[in-house]
Amino acid sequence: MRVVTISATYGTAGNVIGPAVAGRLGVPFLDRAIPDAVAEELGCTLEEALAHDDRAEHGLGRLLSGAMRLPTVTFGGIDIYFPGAMPLPAEDFVAHTERVIRQIARGQGGVFLGRAGALVLADHPGALHVRLDAPVKRRILQTAVLSGVTERQARKLVEDNDRARAAYVRHFYRADPASAILYHLVIDSTSIPINTCVEMIVTASTALS
Repeated sequence: MRVVTISATYGTAGNVIGPAVAGRLGVPFLDRAIPDAVAEELGCTLEEALAHDDRAEHGLGRLLSGAMRLPTVTFGGIDIYFPGAMPLPAEDFVAHTERVIRQIARGQGGVFLGRAGALVLADHPGALHVRLDAPVKRRILQTAVLSGVTERQARKLVEDNDRARAAYVRHFYRADPASAILYHLVIDSTSIPINTCVEMIVTASTALS
C-alpha cells in the first residue's frame, strides 16, 4: 500500500494537499483520525489524546515551545501544563501515536500529516517523505488570504504553529523538522500551484512503490 508522510509548516496548505494526494493514491488521509485511534487504544478521552498531539490547537507542542503560559507540572525537566489528570506520561502517548501510525501504514497505507511521520516511518519500505515549506513572508500572506485574517494575525498563527510543531519533533526525536535530509521532496507550495504539488507527490510516490 502507498505510504506518504507530509511535514507542513503553517501556511503551506498541508491540509489541502494531503487529502488530495490521498484521493489520487486511493488511500486514507490521516490527521485527526490518529488522536482518535490513540484515545480508543488507551481508553482515554479524545481531549486527553489531543493534549499530547503535535497538531492540536492546545497540544503538547505548544506547551513545549512555551507558546502557552499556564499552570505547570514538571515533565522531563521541562515545566509544562496538562489539562486535568493525565493517566499516562507524555512519552506513552507519543509511543502509542507511533504505534498507531505504523499499524495503519502496514495495513492500509495512507497519507500522514505531521506527528514526525518521516521519522516514525523512516524505515517503512516504499514510504515517501515530503516537506512543504516556504519563506515566512509568503506563508503569512497565504494564511491571511485563505483564513480571512489580518497579516498581523496571520503572522502570529504562523509563528506559534511553527514553534510548536518544531518543539514537538526536537523534544521527542532530537531532530530538526526543517532538515532536508529527512525528506525525499521539499516543495514550496506557496509558489508552486497546489495541483502541481499534488501531481509531484503522487508521481514520486508511484516511482518509489
